[in-house]
Amino acid sequence: MTKHIRFGTGVTLLAMHEPVYLAHRLAMLDHLSRGRFNWGIGLGGIPTDMALMGLNPAEARDRAVEALDVVLGLWQGDSTYAHEGRFYNVKAPKFNPVTERGLHMKPLQQPHPPIAVAATGPQSGSLQVAGERGWWPMSSSLLSSRFLPEHWQAVVDGAKKAGRTPNRSDWKIARDIFVGPTPEIARERARVTMGRNYNVHQRPSRAGTFQMQIVKHDSSVTDDEVTVDYLMEHLWIVGDPQQVADQIRALYKTVGGFGSLLCVTADSDNAAWDHESLRLLAEEVAPRIADLG
Repeated sequence: MTKHIRFGTGVTLLAMHEPVYLAHRLAMLDHLSRGRFNWGIGLGGIPTDMALMGLNPAEARDRAVEALDVVLGLWQGDSTYAHEGRFYNVKAPKFNPVTERGLHMKPLQQPHPPIAVAATGPQSGSLQVAGERGWWPMSSSLLSSRFLPEHWQAVVDGAKKAGRTPNRSDWKIARDIFVGPTPEIARERARVTMGRNYNVHQRPSRAGTFQMQIVKHDSSVTDDEVTVDYLMEHLWIVGDPQQVADQIRALYKTVGGFGSLLCVTADSDNAAWDHESLRLLAEEVAPRIADLG
């Protein structure tokens, strides 16, 4: 029904997926979306999630890289595929059209859907992989702008290894964003929606971890000082259309430019607030920053 909307994962944590089933599920999504599917991946994983699945968090990165190789191998190989590795042993027989057994689906987009690599840590090996392979780099909404230049440098370092020249227009930066008709209304609504998400879900799970440290604009800030009001002041983008446009412009200047701003939302009990925020972002904020990039 649509012409331009693209669908994507944000993100597939590769270490926690069996790659053969994953390759087929993603290929199906690409066909269902008529080739408008973007594959967002993560090369790490939350240790507690991995423990829940009986996986060793220390092996997350190696497991993820191998899973990625298997998925791409299945997509790009011929009618048969074999892989023998540390974590996965795969032997795909030639497809039998009678029994419908074997490797039976590849993505509509060839050689594969666009791949975007997400990263949260300041010094990201994942983004070096993105730079090396020419994939889109994505920077987490948790990361303070003081760390973001390190993310781009990681992309540059990876690209140099492969003899590539990275393009800043491929860089995607995520931010929690809430736009209101006035500054007061925006902050009031953000305090209810984004604030609840932070206080109930995010803050308890981040306490005592590096994820609490990376949101701080200064290392001297204590964890107790990282409140909803602190985040609205130093990390989130909250305000009326002009304030939000100014904050986006300041972020762009701080990091030296980027291609896409990924808007993270926290659904509220009042959907009209969320809809108005996104409408204002598209209709009132976007024209004010159309010159960027």
